Amino acid sequence: MTPLLTAIASNIATSSPATLRQRADYTHKFNGKDGHKSSRHSWLRLTPAYSVKVVDEILAAFPGNPAHVLDPFCGTATTALCTATKGHAATTVEINPFLVWLAATKTATYSAVTIQTTRQACAEALALVKKRGFKPMAEPPIYNITRWWSDPARIFLCRLRPAIEQATASDSPERSLLLVAFCRTLMTLSNAAFDHQSMSLRNADQAELDLPADLSGQFQGDVSHILIGAMQAPEGQVRIIHGDARALGQMNDQFDLVITSPPYANRMSYIRELRPYMYWLDYLTNARDAGELDWQTIGGTWGIATSRLTDWQPDGRAFVPKWLGPTLNAIAHTDNANGKLLANYIAKYAEDMWHHFTSLSTIMAPGGRVHYIVGNSKFYGTLLPTERLYADMLAELGFTNIAITSIRKRNSKKELIEFSVSGAWEK
Repeated sequence: MTPLLTAIASNIATSSPATLRQRADYTHKFNGKDGHKSSRHSWLRLTPAYSVKVVDEILAAFPGNPAHVLDPFCGTATTALCTATKGHAATTVEINPFLVWLAATKTATYSAVTIQTTRQACAEALALVKKRGFKPMAEPPIYNITRWWSDPARIFLCRLRPAIEQATASDSPERSLLLVAFCRTLMTLSNAAFDHQSMSLRNADQAELDLPADLSGQFQGDVSHILIGAMQAPEGQVRIIHGDARALGQMNDQFDLVITSPPYANRMSYIRELRPYMYWLDYLTNARDAGELDWQTIGGTWGIATSRLTDWQPDGRAFVPKWLGPTLNAIAHTDNANGKLLANYIAKYAEDMWHHFTSLSTIMAPGGRVHYIVGNSKFYGTLLPTERLYADMLAELGFTNIAITSIRKRNSKKELIEFSVSGAWEK
């Protein structure tokens, strides 16, 4: 039995966090190392992604072969790709259209002919970039874009993107593969830094000094990296649904295994993290749309989504554990500058997750199991045990054999831990 899957007792069992470490192999960092270095899991470096190893261990521990695996929070398609690589069928749901496209591209099957025609399209696109008189695209309306990319980088990217469109057919696999490579290149050429859980910007002067001398060569190298992964076709079937994790009951399927990592209750905006890709690929055209999409997600607060929290009221339909009220009151205390706003944020997060779990219970197969990877949070010194929230909600809905397993420390703060919350559906 792996450390991730310690023994499950009846009711709610909790493993001791006394010997926990900051397990880098249980984070997104593992996805670009060792055997996964050239795989599809390493195509784009997105902070919210979770570890391939976590998914593989859960799949390996499932009794027999899971007939159908669900990830209701697709993200970068880690669960779907792991599942399909092992020959199982997977369905994944995602509300963000950019991530739906990325998931479809990462899990598709590509023929040898497609690999070759993608190489040819890459060469054609780079020839267009260098062609005198070739019309570049307008810079995407990213706020303070000069902090993100230097002049040479922006000029190159504004020529490369339309060149890819001209060199490939609309909605073709060649276009999708080149656009993933484009995303890798635009991040390499940017001032973005990933030295903590959220994306930040480096000093622009230093970043320009680090700019690759051969920008076309950088893109060509990224295309080669993508095509190595594209040659490794997953065996299982994957279905990707553009939808809401709070409305899963609309599906007709039944699932015997759920492996997922929902947004954490830490106010980290996933839209904010994805802005560079979404603006350059036309999934976003203005900041208001970014805020609107953040408002639709679970746990996102940025732009207009944050301002709406001030007046947000619960719908009254969600189960609320008895301990949550005192926790919200402590966070909303008048001594805390933004306490009321954060208390509303947590209450909305809890309500959203209740609607998710309720809809999930309608599509679980008898004997099915769920595994949620989630971290707790701390607001103004008050700990929010998100793992307990999940366990209490699952128990309220009739899930059994619920276990909370501590799997790793999230950072140097001993209180912040990542958990696996698991349970069984016997109805």
